[in-house]
Amino acid sequence: MNLQIDSPVLQISISILTLSTLYLIWKWIKSGTKIGFFPPGARGLPILGYLPFLREDLHNQFTELSHKYGPIYKLWLGNKLCVVISSPSLIKEVVRDHDTIFSNRNKSVAATIATFNANDIAWCPYGTEWRERRKLFVREMLSNAKLDASYNLRKDEVRKAIGQVYSKIGSCIEISELAFMIDINLVMSMCWGSSIEGEGRDNIAKALLPVVAKILDVLGKPNVSDYFPILARFDIQGIEKEMRGLMKRVECIIKGIIEDRIKIYKDKGQGAIVKEGRMDFLQMLVELNEMEDVKNIVIGGTDTSSTTVEWVMTELLRNPEAMKRVQTELTEVVGLNNIVEESHIPKLIFLDAVLKETMRIHPIGPFLTPRTPSETCTVGGYTVQKDSGIFINVWSIQRDPLIFKNPLDFNPDRFLGNSGKWDFSGNNFNYMPFGSGRRICAGLPLADRMVRYVLASLLHSFEWKLPKGENLDMSDQFGIVLRKRMPLNAVPIPRLSCSNLYA
Repeated sequence: MNLQIDSPVLQISISILTLSTLYLIWKWIKSGTKIGFFPPGARGLPILGYLPFLREDLHNQFTELSHKYGPIYKLWLGNKLCVVISSPSLIKEVVRDHDTIFSNRNKSVAATIATFNANDIAWCPYGTEWRERRKLFVREMLSNAKLDASYNLRKDEVRKAIGQVYSKIGSCIEISELAFMIDINLVMSMCWGSSIEGEGRDNIAKALLPVVAKILDVLGKPNVSDYFPILARFDIQGIEKEMRGLMKRVECIIKGIIEDRIKIYKDKGQGAIVKEGRMDFLQMLVELNEMEDVKNIVIGGTDTSSTTVEWVMTELLRNPEAMKRVQTELTEVVGLNNIVEESHIPKLIFLDAVLKETMRIHPIGPFLTPRTPSETCTVGGYTVQKDSGIFINVWSIQRDPLIFKNPLDFNPDRFLGNSGKWDFSGNNFNYMPFGSGRRICAGLPLADRMVRYVLASLLHSFEWKLPKGENLDMSDQFGIVLRKRMPLNAVPIPRLSCSNLYA
């Protein structure tokens, strides 16, 4: 049936369309942003958007889409507008020119649960509370003075691990588990001193390893509840239930340690637990009522570092010449009659280049931590809506042949000669594996020291070989942390001149 121009149905439709257009214009004016064009983007299905087409290897998929739509593009995931950025100049606009606007995290249901309703440094909304939390964290744990003071803790944990590896000479060692055990024991020592020792501590570390890995996997899963909030109550994929269960397991594992420590504080009085002239980090958090940060430090400060160590060892086993150069450098700087000290690390120039090249090819956070703008703004001449999800694709940028020659080749030499240009500060937008701007990784100072020290100690103390008949698997598994799909196993062979150096 044809509608006439004076048809009531047609008139109503035109009125609705006109009012909707005027409303949108009013919202744009109110936001203070000029009406502009949205970025180009991938078409999806009605209502669902691009959600049904997402693949497991999201870092590869988003990079392929950038080749089709350009360095900034949009896609709808349900009713959530997402913008993917894979250009250094556009990233600069986000993390430097409009850093304040883009300093909030794009919170998912899983992240909200894992961070106790964004009640931590990584996910807390930008503002006064976040600034105070970060200042506290840096002052009490990550200042140069604090890190220098905690060197003996790091040394003890690394030496214990070296001794354990020596006791298993000729056997397969799972590198990620080894590195995780070192990291988690160190974090626990820094957080609550010497409350636990020996087998009890190792048992806690072993119990936490699979739980922390699973938490980070769940954080990286696309969740229907995030893209259709109206459906969140049904938890269709069971992600909310799974994350709550995982966080309960974390709490059960470390609850007893925290409660015992708190009891000591209460029994002996405020300020009584002082080690080397200072209270441990847990006591300080107890007194400031910031207990959730302890659990989040345990979760966030361990798996990322151990995954980095695993990727470096993988690349060195795949590139024997690079392995030889690293160990030759260690022999010259440290000597086969000595053990590695942190004072040696600044002299290990080639090891530094190996670490940076590994993090270029295998950035731990392929999209960093997704952000969301607090107001509508313009990036690259395109309009980016308030509350949209922003993915910064550093995985794509750090493999861009226009930036890095032969980007898929492992070539540490590309990082030699200008260490300031290629540091982890986030000032070089071609290379920023730890992020940039106000929300750069808060744990960077500790992670940088720990990863280098662990790598130098493992590579100096032992030769490493693949198990007989085993091929090296280089495939990765996408998540908020980009880990190896198949864990790396390697066989250690002693390098040092005397067995006493392994004690």
